[in-house]
Amino acid sequence: MHTNQQSGVSVADVQAQLPSVQLSLSRVGVTAVEKVIRLRQNGSRRDGKHVDPNGEQKLFSARFECVVDLGPDQKGAHMSRFEEVVNDAINTIVLGESSFKVETLAEHIAQLVRTRQRARRAEVNVEARFPEHKPAPVSGINTQELYTLHGSAICTELGTRRLIGVTAQGMTACPCAQQLVAGNARERLEAHGFGLEEIDRILEAVPVATHNQRGLGTLHVGCTENCDDEIDAAKLLQVVEQSMSSEVYELMKRSDEAHVVEKAHRRPRFVEDCVREMISGVVAAFPDLDDRAFVSARQVNLETIHQHNVVAERFGT
Repeated sequence: MHTNQQSGVSVADVQAQLPSVQLSLSRVGVTAVEKVIRLRQNGSRRDGKHVDPNGEQKLFSARFECVVDLGPDQKGAHMSRFEEVVNDAINTIVLGESSFKVETLAEHIAQLVRTRQRARRAEVNVEARFPEHKPAPVSGINTQELYTLHGSAICTELGTRRLIGVTAQGMTACPCAQQLVAGNARERLEAHGFGLEEIDRILEAVPVATHNQRGLGTLHVGCTENCDDEIDAAKLLQVVEQSMSSEVYELMKRSDEAHVVEKAHRRPRFVEDCVREMISGVVAAFPDLDDRAFVSARQVNLETIHQHNVVAERFGT
């Protein structure tokens, strides 16, 4: 029972009552909570120039998911407490002087949620869309690209594990179809009287056609409890984009378009190649990363000559 402060009437705490079926639940909470938050990014831009040791502060539109486990003796979670915790954290970040990275924000909320819900386990996921400006590859024209930033945290009595991730788009060129087209081109050139060495030089000089996909690469890196690893989201973006055949740009001149298409066709990659490149890129970009750190790489390619899409994934420590 608790007392309504306005009326003074005692109201039953329905959530605390026994459920008709006494069965524990793995995850209970709120999802699609939309907020505007201020987050800090590490002090290095995508062009490698130093900015600020404390990182830039930017506003992002974000979606939250907050869940806890629920015991068999509790009918329901107090849903309003999730919103209260998120609001408290957002007010601290937007109105206060402190600033958090996205995974630190998730960690902060998860710890508060676990305490206020009196749960054994709390999980928070934050997803924010944010802009980055980068020059087109040839003309240098500045273009704004939108990316997705992920932050997650799981809090238990043993500690809190946090995770940072990014999702970026790119372009891939199919190696298999390219080999088929090259084989047909070789036969035609032979029929027109070209010698084998000449054909090799031609196919080396001229990019061979193939079908393309727009790729969606997602990369997550998770920290163990109490780790001090600093994972720069900008570096993760570079790893994801460079894992594909070519980057893509929202605004391009003709020279940029020709560059992107030729680059992609000179770096044909399967969806599986992209995942392997991401894992290799993480190792190269973060040589001091804890061996126990969790890494997840996922690539989805949107097919152009099929109605289905293709996917590849690798995760583990």
